[in-house]
Amino acid sequence: MRSNNRSDLTSPPTTPGRRVKTYSADTGYVYQYYYEELRSPHQRGGFEGSEYIFMASRDRKTLLPVAVFLRQQALEAWAAAHGRPLTGSEQYAAVKMRLFRFFDESEDFDDERLGVEVTADNIDELLAALDIG
Repeated sequence: MRSNNRSDLTSPPTTPGRRVKTYSADTGYVYQYYYEELRSPHQRGGFEGSEYIFMASRDRKTLLPVAVFLRQQALEAWAAAHGRPLTGSEQYAAVKMRLFRFFDESEDFDDERLGVEVTADNIDELLAALDIG
């Protein structure tokens, strides 16, 4: 029996084809997005981690990559605080919650997309919304 709890997301979670999803952001925009790829291991700003790439649009015309960086440091801090490591599915959930927060807070979609990160400072809050803790 195949488990839905994937420890390694190296390809889009849905096959064949991409499943385009929508998200109604607090800014009033309705985003369309899909998961594109995982870059792991990856470095950003001197930190080790994994970079999840989503393709997103808020006007149905322009499709832009949104890279959400999951710091290894965040995973280690969460594991130390909760006594267990996050599963692959839980890591992906934290990344998606951070993506949604980006959509909720972003007024200037083009300029802000490079700084989207899951850090030790925000991982607990992101996962608490899903009752993961």
